[in-house]
Formats: sequence, C-alpha cells, structure tokens
Amino acid sequence: MRSKAFPVTILCLLCFATSKTLTSLKRGSSLSVEDDSDFLTSPDGSFTCGFHGVGTNAYWFSVWFTGSKDRTIVWMANRDKPVNGLGSRVHLSGDGSMVLTDVDGAIIWKSSTNSSTSTVADRAELLDSGNLVLKDPSGKILWQSFDFPTDTLLPNQHFRKSNKLISNLGRGDFSTGYFSFYFDNDNVLKLMYDGPDISSLYWPDLDYSVFQNGRNAYNSSRVAVLDELGSFSSSDELQFSAFDMSLRVKRRLTMDYDGNLRLYSLDSSTGLWIITWQAMVELCKVHGICGQNGICIYTPGPKCSCPPGYEVADARNLKLGCKPKFKRTCSKSQEEKFVQIPQVDFYGFDLNFSEHVSFDDCRELCLGDCRCEAFSYRLNGEGRCYTKSALFNGYKSPDFVGSIYLRMPASVEVPLLVNKLNTLDTCKSTEARKMDSASMYENTSKRVRWIYLYWFATAAGAVEILFILSGWWLLFRRQGARAPIEDGYHVISSQFRMFRYAELKKATKKFKEELGRGASGAVFKGVLEDERVVAVKKLVCEDSEKEDSIWRKFMDRGYVGSKIKRAVQQETSRKDG
Repeated sequence: MRSKAFPVTILCLLCFATSKTLTSLKRGSSLSVEDDSDFLTSPDGSFTCGFHGVGTNAYWFSVWFTGSKDRTIVWMANRDKPVNGLGSRVHLSGDGSMVLTDVDGAIIWKSSTNSSTSTVADRAELLDSGNLVLKDPSGKILWQSFDFPTDTLLPNQHFRKSNKLISNLGRGDFSTGYFSFYFDNDNVLKLMYDGPDISSLYWPDLDYSVFQNGRNAYNSSRVAVLDELGSFSSSDELQFSAFDMSLRVKRRLTMDYDGNLRLYSLDSSTGLWIITWQAMVELCKVHGICGQNGICIYTPGPKCSCPPGYEVADARNLKLGCKPKFKRTCSKSQEEKFVQIPQVDFYGFDLNFSEHVSFDDCRELCLGDCRCEAFSYRLNGEGRCYTKSALFNGYKSPDFVGSIYLRMPASVEVPLLVNKLNTLDTCKSTEARKMDSASMYENTSKRVRWIYLYWFATAAGAVEILFILSGWWLLFRRQGARAPIEDGYHVISSQFRMFRYAELKKATKKFKEELGRGASGAVFKGVLEDERVVAVKKLVCEDSEKEDSIWRKFMDRGYVGSKIKRAVQQETSRKDG
C-alpha cells in the first residue's frame, strides 16, 4: 500500500509545480481566462495581473492589489468590453504587442507601441510599482500601463495633461462612468461630471477664483505625482498628503463612482482600505449624482429626493432623477404659483443673475420668462436673484442662506413651503467615516463658538450693551421709513429687539451659570424661548444691589439707550442726596 501511495504524492507535487503564476510573459506566450492560476505577479508579490471576473461570464484583463481583501483593481485594458469566460486569452504577439482576444478570436484590446522604434517587445513584466510594461531585449520599456490610467493613480505614476482618471459607472460596474479628474485647458486640476444630459465642473470651488482656491494657472507642464510617502503635488500647486504618511504603506488615489476623489491606504493586517484624504467634504456638492430635478440631502448620509410636484423618472434607474407631475403650458391663461424649499439650491443653468433686487422683482423676472422653471433668492445682504432654465445639481445645505422657488401650475396640490423632503436610496455614502468627520467638524465648530462667546462676553462692557440698545432704538424710530430694497436686510435688522429684565432673568435661570467676570460686571449663560444661546452681562457698580434695582425698574418701564442711562443717574443722585 505504501509503494502505491508514493507515486500519487509525486503527481500532486508536479501539479503544483506546473502552476503558471509568472513574473514575465515571453513573446509568443499567453494567459488564459480559463486557468485560475494563470497570472503575472510583481517580484515582491504586491500586484497581480490577469483575468478578473464579475458575475457569471464577464472578465476583464486587469492589474490589482494582491493583498487587498476585495481584489482592488488599479488598471483595466477592456473596462467597457468584458470578454467571455471560455476561450478568451491575452498573448504577446510576434510584433511585440499585447493582444486580448475574445472566445471568437475578435481583438478586444491591443497595446500600442511606438512604430518608429526598430525593436519589438520580447517580454511583458509586472513591476513592483503596479506598472505593467513591455520591454525589448535590452530592457528598454516600449509600452507601460502607467501611461493609460483608468480610475486610479499609483505612487510614482506621473499624471499628465493627456491623462484622465475616469470613475466606474457604479459599485461593481467597471464601465466608464461620468466623473473625471483631469488637467483643464487653464492648466488646473479639476473634477467634472460629464453625464448623458449635462457637463458640469464642481471642484475646486467654482465660487472662488483660481488663486483663491490656492491654485496657479500660469504653468505649462501640467504634471502631477503621488509619492510613496503619500504626498501629492502638482504643477498647478495643488498639494495634499495622507494623514498616515509612511514608506511602508500601499496607497492609491482613485476617482470613485460617487464623484469624490479619494486617497486610500491599505491596512495590511485586514486587507481593507482606509480613506486618508478626500477632495469633497460635502458629497451633496458633487454635481449630477441625483439627476435632473433631484435634490441631494443628508439623512444623515447623502441621499436623493424628488421635490414636491415631481416623481421618479425611472424606477429602474434612480440616477435619472425626477420628472414633473404637471405640464406647464406657459399660457397667460394658466394660473401659476411658486413653491418654496428653504436651504435648497440648484447649481448652474442661470437665465438671469441680478443683485440688489427685491424678492418680488426676482419673482417677476421668472414669471416674465417662459423658459424659467424656478428661481433662487439669497438672503445674504446682497439681494441675489438667479432664474433657472433647468434644475440640475440640486442640494440642501444648512449653510445656504436662501431658498429655491419652484414654478408650477396653481392647480398642483403641494405645500407652499416645504421644510422636509422624502428621500430615495440613490446615492448613499460609501464610507462610514464621512458622517464621523461631519460630527467632528460640528463639535469643533461648537467649541470654537463657545470660546468666542466667553471671550466676547468677558471683553464686552456697558458701552457695547448700550450701543446695541441704541441701535435697536434707532431702527424702531425709523420703522415708518421706506423698507430696504432687499428682504434680506429686513431679516437681518429684525433680529435686534429689547429684552425686559424679567425675560433675561428667566433666560439665565436667575443668573445661575456664570461664564466670566470683568471690572464692569459678570456674564451669564442664557437660553431664549426660541432656544438661541446668549451671553447676558449684568452690570455692577459700587452699590450693586441698589444700582440693580434702579436699572430693573426703568428697563421694565421700557426705557432704552441714553434715556435709561439718564434716568438711572437721576434716580441714583436723588436717593443719594
């Protein structure tokens, strides 16, 4: 029995010995889609090149990280044309080209080499950098995958004006998507949405100039590179770094299918990726993710919503956005209305932009143009009015000081003011860290706000309080005058009002929580009835109790400004006399 078992063991060892995991592919050799062990590997084992399959019968000739848990692909030859799982192969042909053929022999992809060279490639190699190269007998590189990136940039891979990182179409869908990272004609690196209906730039921030965004358009080299430490630098002066800068970490810069450009680091112990930098902090600011008429909102992750009066355009593909339930004829006989959605805006497609106009004038601008589907009005003190010919790139943000007003027939039954939008599961965040980061920014903002409040309360004196009260008094006296041209000014000015002593006492819970103390008095934390947090300064003098009762008496009578100051002085002099 033992003598029969021995040959079987030898046969098994021979099976493993004939595995076709190679470090190079010689001219005339090929890799087959049907052999799971038919791969090229880099010398250090970091990268693998071969056929990657998804689904039942779709394969891509690719390069991927060997150590990643999900076999993360960094380059593809045939992203839009997957090949069959039977009979497909890639071979190094006699003319030195690498050729990918389908089961029927049709050429799906072929590497392009410089025809002016007198030599041809005699081997293909996968380098430790993840670069798939074709070399001649002397070792000179005639073709390399680094010159033809798909959606990912690797360390030491030069990114030039002829290159683009183009996202996948979706999770698990390797087809060419709609988002790209590239050098624009002004020599600046940008992110763009190039969809079926529109093309729109969205990064860097379009509200600022090139220089305000920290870029430089005056260069002609148009080249960028990510180094092994995790630091990215570009000729337009864009620079950023991973928070875990180190030489021993595998990295990739990827244009993700959700429109965000992210830098990842590989956790070698788990095979999972960690986001170490990203271009977009607010994913709802990415253009095109919710389609026409769609609105991106946070609940708490980014999702898409149809506005009132609209419905999903295609239930099978929610990225196509929303369509109106009504038909606007633009006839003078059709009665129309506007539905307000606070803190929502649609970027671009402006028919008209005006400043220092009233809300009513902005509304009339839209009504007077048959092409106008909505108008945006901002309460930022400048009376900004934007009339819209189409509704793309919609988002809701608490930072947006204004509203969108949707135009529709009066017969459509929707609320005239919409505060809440129902969401569709169309554009969820791809990482849990996104909201953790948002929370961190929110908490930091609150801490900064309180530090400022403490400082302000301690530094402020009676002069500041009297100045505010005097300002309110002047505004009160001028209320019969002509209102400012922009409603935004009215909103700002209406925030000033007088508080009686009883109200301040209630807001501060009888001056319970002291924030600070100065020479002129103590400052207490208060919460108004509308839940706004305020700092209340309680003034003191040599005889604080007597002074306090006098001030309280005249405040309750409605005295303000210099009037209350004179009355207190007279009352104090009378009592002292």
